[in-house]
Parts: sequence; C-alpha cells; structure tokens
Amino acid sequence: MNGSKNTATSTNDTQTVTQKYFLEEVKTKAQKEEFRKLPFKIYEGDPNWIPHIRQEVEQVFDKNHNTYFGHGEATRWIMRNAVGNVVGRVAAFINWRRAKTYDQPTGGMGFFECIDDQEAANVLFDQCKAWLEEREIEAMDGPINFGENNKYWGLIVDNFNKPPYYGQNYNPEYYVRLFENYGFQVYYRQIVFDKTFYDPLPEIYQRRADRLKKEGHYKVTNFKKSQAELFARHFIEIYNDAWQTHDGFKAMKEEQALAMLRQIKPVADEDLIYFVYYDDEPIAFMVALPNINEVYQKVGDNMNLWGKLKFLYHKMTMKFHSCYGVAFGVKRKYQARGVEGLIFDDLQTKALTEKNYKYDNYIVTWVGDFNPKMIRVMEALGCVKSRTMATYRKLFDENAVFERSPIIGVKKEDKKENS
Repeated sequence: MNGSKNTATSTNDTQTVTQKYFLEEVKTKAQKEEFRKLPFKIYEGDPNWIPHIRQEVEQVFDKNHNTYFGHGEATRWIMRNAVGNVVGRVAAFINWRRAKTYDQPTGGMGFFECIDDQEAANVLFDQCKAWLEEREIEAMDGPINFGENNKYWGLIVDNFNKPPYYGQNYNPEYYVRLFENYGFQVYYRQIVFDKTFYDPLPEIYQRRADRLKKEGHYKVTNFKKSQAELFARHFIEIYNDAWQTHDGFKAMKEEQALAMLRQIKPVADEDLIYFVYYDDEPIAFMVALPNINEVYQKVGDNMNLWGKLKFLYHKMTMKFHSCYGVAFGVKRKYQARGVEGLIFDDLQTKALTEKNYKYDNYIVTWVGDFNPKMIRVMEALGCVKSRTMATYRKLFDENAVFERSPIIGVKKEDKKENS
C-alpha cells in the first residue's frame, strides 16, 4: 500500500492522532477507479441515488478539459482504513480569480464521500485545509466544484427522499453533521424550486404577460443551435448586466459562454432555452435542460460507446417528467416588469396545447438566499420549495469573524449599519 500515516487534528482535541486512516493522492488509473467506486458503497440500497457520469467527473481533474486550470489548481485523495478498504474521498481546489476577492482568501473542497465516522471525515477535511494553507488560503467553501456552480455544488440539508436532478449533488443526511461538527458554517443556502406546467400562472403574472404581449415591443424566442455565437453574445450582454451587483462578480467573456453552450449542446433542447428581446435589445434569458438523470438512472455512470447507445435509445423512447433550469437573468432596467411571466406563459402554452408535450415539471435548480428578489419572483410565479442545499464555509482562523454571503444589492456598509 502506498499510503502514509496521516495525523488527523480534531476540532475538539488538537492532540488526537489516528492510525486508523491513510490518505493517498489520486494519480494512477487504479486510484481513479477506487475514487469512482466509493459512492457505490456509500449509497448501496438507496433508490434515490444516481451516480455522476464518470467521464464528466474525470474531466474536472483533467487539465486538457477543464479551463479552470488556466487560473487555478486542484488535487484529490482517497482514504483507506487499516485493512486497506477505501472509506473516504475528497478533492481540494483553488480558483485564483475568486480566491482573493474575499476578506479571507478562500479555496474549495468537494467530491466528498465518507463513511459515518467523524474522525474519518476530519482526516479528509484536515487534508484539504493543509493543502490550501500551503498555498496561503485562509478558508474553504464546500462541497463545491472546480468549475461553474451549476454542477456538483452544495450539500443537501433537507428533503433527502427524492432523486437528484442532473449534476446535483446528493448525500446522506449524516453528512450535514460531519460538516458542521468540523466547524463548517452555512455561507449561503440554496433553495430548489419545482413548478408543474399544468398549474396556471398566478393571476398577477398572467396579467403582466398579457400586457407585455399587447405592447408589441417584447419578443420571446427560442435558442437556435445554428446561431450559437449570436446567442452567446446576447447571453453575455444580459448576464453581465443582471449580475454585476453581486459580490465577487466577474464579467463573463464570449469564450466562456461558448464553452458552456458546447458543453450542453449534446443534451440541449432548443424549446427549453429562451431569450426575450425589447425591440432588438436582448433583455432576458432562461436556460433549461431535460433532466437527463431520468435516463442515467437506467443507463448507469459509464458513457462509453455502449453507454451512449443506451442513452440515445432511452432518450428517444421515454418521456421526460422534468426539465431543470440552469441559468436565468433579466437586465436590471427590465426587472419587476413581469418578463419572467412571458417565458413561463410560453412554456405552459406548449404543455397545454401540444400533444404529448415532452415535460411535466420544471425544476429551478437553485436560488441562493443571497438573492431574495429572485426567491420572491419564484414564489410569485407559483414555484414550490422542494429542497434546500447549503454551501458551507470553514475559516481556518478560529478567531476570524464569519460573515454570510452578501445579499445582492446590499453593500457591506449598508449591512453593517442595519445590523
């Protein structure tokens, strides 16, 4: 065995040393396979668990695929018990573009899986902390991804009894205890909403949608794969306007938008990607995708040639129950006008009028509690909270002041005056 003895520092007893668990940095093909297989042990017998696609997880750690390596670094470990069985895994990473935008330079950890043992969890957390501290990082968020926050992001903290949508983290309830006992605190909560297409829009949104349609200036259109570059530019224009007041905001560039479109292209349904225009000005977008986890539940985690053939077969022959939102944005000037209702009105019309429409339910992947305006919009649209997740933060200096994620539109000085 290549592992070396690890010293685990408990938050309650700094002298605790364990020889029960041994860490190995994942480098070899065999170690990568053990990293992949551990969740199958953790979730054995859980009917709701759906594994992440192995090739997609590997791409996160592949410098040839993940553009975040251009401004960051990442590594991962597996953990064995005394008899050599893998009982834990974790990854740590730094996005240097974001790390130093915080008062305490902050990295990340994720892809955490562990048996129900606080000592074992502490060994994994300690390893991430030590790796980050070596790089002058003072805090870590987790569980997050070395990439965009639409995948592998957050810990489920309530409603553990439903399958995850595609790309959503899934975890046993005891993980909450493991994180919080170590000293992680909630940095922000992630609210997941559901909305059925067959329930009418709330009256106020229907009235607004009807009024905007009568004005004649607003046009709702669907994305066209053949015009990807044009829509990418429109996406950036809307995104950079809508999100610029968010703490830590970094303007998106065209190559980032095109990379996102290339990533979703194999599964994208043009009918689920919307743009709204005021005359010729792009003012809003909504990007949703088929919940292909409904297919992966039948296919498994391997998208080799045989897996792809099975995927295509099931995708063509089954009816999806749900789609899920990936991104949503409205330019600030056009917010609070009911533009959201225009999009949902179109979706609902299709569901009610088209024979054998493809989807029944819309999942709003998550809205951070740092965005109360958007939460109010979702609730006003008739969306129902279906699950809460959390992004945790651990400050390495126990005496440092912990602050929750800033509320969008509220400056730090305003927050301090009102506290």
